Amino acid sequence: MIDYNQLFEQIKRKKSFLCVGLDSDIAKIPQHLQTAEDPVFEFNKAIIDATAKVAIAYKPNIAFYESRGLAGWQSLEKTVQYIKAIYPEIFTIADAKRGDIGNTSQMYAKAFLETLDFDSITVAPYMGEDSVTPFLQYPGKWVILLALTSNKGAFDFQFFENSGEKLYEKVLKKSQDWGDKQNMMYVVGATKAEMLGGIRRIVPDHFLLVPGVGAQGGSLEEVAKYGMNAHCGLIVNSSRGIIFADKTEHFAERAAEEACKLQQDMMRLLAEYGVC
Repeated sequence: MIDYNQLFEQIKRKKSFLCVGLDSDIAKIPQHLQTAEDPVFEFNKAIIDATAKVAIAYKPNIAFYESRGLAGWQSLEKTVQYIKAIYPEIFTIADAKRGDIGNTSQMYAKAFLETLDFDSITVAPYMGEDSVTPFLQYPGKWVILLALTSNKGAFDFQFFENSGEKLYEKVLKKSQDWGDKQNMMYVVGATKAEMLGGIRRIVPDHFLLVPGVGAQGGSLEEVAKYGMNAHCGLIVNSSRGIIFADKTEHFAERAAEEACKLQQDMMRLLAEYGVC
């Protein structure tokens, strides 16, 4: 279990707020691993070992594991167990985007926060309070609510306005009744970085999980400018730009290089904004 202060301490120690997304598509991992007993786990293990010195979090995208059935779940379970055993200080995120009626959410929460023992899970809030609160019943675990996503379809619903308030703003405000900065974070896409100032006025102290930097075109500088607070308050994810930087036997070394490049930029920004 990793609390707010421990997360901030890790950021200060590593001078990084990097999350590596383990979107481990078996069709894209290097050919020389394909004959391994568990190619995806071997790939993940190598990526983790190569980037752990600069990563504060790992975020498996659950779809890439579910799509492979039992074999995928085994790869996922071994990946989480490996992180917990070797790098227990690193925050783990189940990027599952669950959200259903209460008793179903209870089972999703049990699956990811108890059985698989992730530190956190991404949750879709649009079925309301009773679909979210089951995930908040695990002491020391975190819920990461989808607030403002980076896809173009975000404009279909999340910007719907009623009485001068956009839907994503309503989510941010209403969810304050369910959790606090010690057990709740929010997903805010890097391609919506200019919106982070307004979001920070609503949730000034919460951590924000920010995907979309790198392959999706988001700007790290813009994210820091509008979203960083006194405790950093950011977990910035990069997936494809790191894990698939190279498809040869040197893939782990190249992943480390790309992760270190981002960490260097993050270190500069943390200093610039007086965080550490």
